[in-house]
Amino acid sequence: MKVANSWLIMNPGGGPTPDKPDVTLEVPQRTDRVSGFLNVRVADIAAFHAHAVAKGTRFLTEPLDRGSELRCYLRDPDGYLIEVGQATGLLRGILADPPAGS
Repeated sequence: MKVANSWLIMNPGGGPTPDKPDVTLEVPQRTDRVSGFLNVRVADIAAFHAHAVAKGTRFLTEPLDRGSELRCYLRDPDGYLIEVGQATGLLRGILADPPAGS
């Protein structure tokens, strides 16, 4: 997938290779736990969200204002989590709201 002047490669996984001899890459078995995710920043999250929804993308929530950024999450077809955000307050030194319960 081409994004701006870069390419994002979506790898479906697979067994060990010479450069990762003891590693098997597989899709997540549980969607409520992740060990990492792709994080993408956009200039206009409202426009991105509207465009993606019109194309059939389902988000976990609408974009939420966290003080330093607006962000939302979606899953790719294999279930991997992708964060999409727009820096807002962060550009002015405003940090994100703390996580719930902290």
